[in-house]
Amino acid sequence: MTIEELLVYAKSIIHKDQAKLLLADLLNQNPLELLLHLNEEVPPKLVELYKNEVLAIKNNVPIQYVLGHVNFYGNDYIINKDVLIPRFETEELVENTLSLIYTKFSGQQNLKILDIGCGSGVIGLTLKSKLPTSKVTLSDISKEALSVATQNAERLNLEVELIQSDVFEKIPQKYDIIISNPPYIMDNEEIEDIVKNNEPHIALYAGKDGLDCYKKIMQDIKNHLNEKFIIAFEIGQYQAPSIINMANYFLENINIEVKKDMQGRQRMIFITSKNIE
Repeated sequence: MTIEELLVYAKSIIHKDQAKLLLADLLNQNPLELLLHLNEEVPPKLVELYKNEVLAIKNNVPIQYVLGHVNFYGNDYIINKDVLIPRFETEELVENTLSLIYTKFSGQQNLKILDIGCGSGVIGLTLKSKLPTSKVTLSDISKEALSVATQNAERLNLEVELIQSDVFEKIPQKYDIIISNPPYIMDNEEIEDIVKNNEPHIALYAGKDGLDCYKKIMQDIKNHLNEKFIIAFEIGQYQAPSIINMANYFLENINIEVKKDMQGRQRMIFITSKNIE
């Protein structure tokens, strides 16, 4: 079959943009270039693979899982159903964290950074790529997620430490920056079927109020912070008051800032030691 014939086939089943993106990825081309090669024949093995990918999209598998990779903060990351699909809000978390680090730790080398619940590793690996002298640890309770993070560290040639740990269970060290995008969805909360039916529940749900992971992190975080520190969390849009209360209960002499995402929702919280000013 030709590129044109495959696109006609796919467009009868899925959205035309998805059809082009899947085929361009399979042929290692820019989607716009496909229009210049409509009469080219596609090898039979790729035709079969493409048709399988189209059917997966039809069956409500997220296109990111079908492609097997995503772009995050300018780098390409492997993902699969063992890890969450990175979202724009998480890029905003990283952007704001970097800005805070540049301000609060200006010029300081060898910062120790911990990414809790790292999943595919996009947060910790991005920080390592932007702060090359930093010593970054990625942790996750899921060995499958850590396998994905390990692959991403290797393909990006970034040297980091990876630890399988339930929060601080196997992490004795102290850090300058602790960052996390933990599970924060309430057990009975309604979410999109495409998310509920595909993404790992261990990385989505966090108890009756969606706060279980924050509680677990905060109750022991004091023992893992250096004197000057930054804590950065991605949060559910209504969770800021509860997490502020936790921070004030478990920590002293802190500043707390809640930031909104590009859609105006309170989706990030930053806790810093007052002596960092």
